[in-house]
Amino acid sequence: MFDTFTYRFLHFRRPTLTPSSLPSLPQGIERFFVDTPGGQIEVLHGKPSKQARHGATPLFFVHGGMGGAWVWLEYLSFFASRGIPCYAVSMRGHGSSWHPSYLRMVYFTTKRMLADDVVAGIKWVQKRHDGREVVYIGHSSGGGLGQYILSAPEFDHVKVKGLVLAGAVPGFGSLGVYINWWRLDPWFSFRMIFHGWHPNSPLSHPVLTRRVFFGEQLPGSYLMKFQQRASRYESFLWPLGMMSRFVKPENLLPRITSWGANKGQAIMVLGGEIDKIMTIPVMEKLANTYRESYTGLVAQKKIEGDDRDGIKKLLGDGGRDTVGQGVRCCYVPGAAHHLQNDVTWEIGAQKLLAFYEQL
Repeated sequence: MFDTFTYRFLHFRRPTLTPSSLPSLPQGIERFFVDTPGGQIEVLHGKPSKQARHGATPLFFVHGGMGGAWVWLEYLSFFASRGIPCYAVSMRGHGSSWHPSYLRMVYFTTKRMLADDVVAGIKWVQKRHDGREVVYIGHSSGGGLGQYILSAPEFDHVKVKGLVLAGAVPGFGSLGVYINWWRLDPWFSFRMIFHGWHPNSPLSHPVLTRRVFFGEQLPGSYLMKFQQRASRYESFLWPLGMMSRFVKPENLLPRITSWGANKGQAIMVLGGEIDKIMTIPVMEKLANTYRESYTGLVAQKKIEGDDRDGIKKLLGDGGRDTVGQGVRCCYVPGAAHHLQNDVTWEIGAQKLLAFYEQL
């Protein structure tokens, strides 16, 4: 228990990033840098290993707290091998993007600033693909950020073809999620004090990271590599800005462009079956929030669809998946919060592929 009271994995200085010090990438993955007013942000690209699908919609992956574009490496390789254009962004302070100082990142970096980085990445990808809208896939707080971007008036120029919320912070607020976290870790508050309120304190040891992010089957070697690649420090204002309701579904849904009568779903909620913080009840409530909004907006003729569309069971691994009212809600059996990195990640990738192909 007291082994987790350590500073071994905590840092207070930004990393030194030079071309020679950048982490190596798997075969078929390439790194780009996009200029922003603050500095350069990293975008990873999965190069199609076979003939790229002509005119295919690009996938745009966004990480959550303490992550980076690297958390999507498995998915990038999976989709690139099927000829689907796919990209993952690292926001400032994450991955190989530019890093603010500790104080600037932790206490003065807002969710709006991080959203600006994401939007810069989206625009860059759209430019590479003749203006085609992306499918936005956001994990955890990155999923929360996607909902914020598509709901906020200041980003009304941003539209997407589809939205995937993977273990995402719910737009109705994440207070319950953090209560789940505190229940997992009775020493949460004491450890935060011991660590001088370092934002990485709740994940400051592999034991804690496994408890919150992964199942017991994940190999220890993978877990250690994950721990070592996690961001050195994180913004407090990002999660605090999502504690209470921060999204208006009636604003978000019209900014998705693939709605239409006799079409499939334009939103996917993807959860880990054994996720202990974004639990199944949280994901179900998130799916139902958008289903209710979809039905209302279709009835008001603000989006095109079928308000008589009922919720049906969807065949798939785990037996929990449902579809209807504009939303596909699926779960990855055997996966916890980091469903894209846990041992059954490929099941989630297959379910995402099925969603993509019906858009």
